[in-house]
Amino acid sequence: MQRDLGSFPFPPGIRVKLISSGFQSAEDLSGVRATELSKELGISKEEALEILQIVRQERPGEESQLSARLPSARKYTALELLEQEHAQGSIITFCSALDEVLGGGVPVGKIVEVCGAPGIGKTQLSIQLVVDAQIPECFGGLGGESVYIDTEGSFIVDRAMDIAAAAVHHCHLIAESNQDEVQREAAQAFSVSGILSRIYYFRCHDYVELLAQAHLLADFLVAHPKVCIVVIDSIAFPFRHNLDDLSLRTRLLNGLAQQLISMANEHNVAVVLTNQMTTRFGQVQSSLVPALGESWGHAATIRLILRWEGKLR
Repeated sequence: MQRDLGSFPFPPGIRVKLISSGFQSAEDLSGVRATELSKELGISKEEALEILQIVRQERPGEESQLSARLPSARKYTALELLEQEHAQGSIITFCSALDEVLGGGVPVGKIVEVCGAPGIGKTQLSIQLVVDAQIPECFGGLGGESVYIDTEGSFIVDRAMDIAAAAVHHCHLIAESNQDEVQREAAQAFSVSGILSRIYYFRCHDYVELLAQAHLLADFLVAHPKVCIVVIDSIAFPFRHNLDDLSLRTRLLNGLAQQLISMANEHNVAVVLTNQMTTRFGQVQSSLVPALGESWGHAATIRLILRWEGKLR
């Protein structure tokens, strides 16, 4: 006999939303994912996951598609976690100095925040990374696909084409130098048009569009499992220019940070965020600080600050 959802210990508001959306029994939720339910009911993903967990827990001994989809709370040893990290791999850049600083490249499953003053090269590095994510595996790459979310309109496709051409040329040189037939075949298939066709570009004009796009990313990544990097360039711009309410800005940013952390872990992708530096004037001297403040750095596994050390001539 199908159990009516009204008999589950849901808050009254949740119960009303479920019934009004056409969910009458526990069986109606079989096979429904948390992301789908959150959209259908207009609630957070966490609330949707809690609903699904309650339904599963209240039906002991029953195995269903729903149970298989829900994450288990298994324990890991520190050694298992270390082995998982080593198995995840990194996105190499072919820049030995940068790869060394990052511990072998941009790590997947984690968040990297790239900070710097305007014009320092954050966007150039971002474009470089969505190309590098596609380097074939026989060259030490991941052979994946890329997502580029542009909030400033600074993505230049001609620059992406130049960087892609340089990556293709470099792979050809490595293959010829090593006299490796596997690398030669991979280099032949590694083309500029192929690279550009695997960069999925999204333009967000304000923080509302950015939050909406971030919400839709989970489903996009399920449909495109080869994506191994998501770049948001920049994370600061839409919030600084379109949202004056500091309290609301903080709440939205905290929610976005948690969402990105969860996405990086669940879908095993590298999330790279660029963040502008602004000038903070103190009693003694001025200094550059990340535009979204130090607290945003807690969401990032790695914070990479770009500074200009040379002299302009």
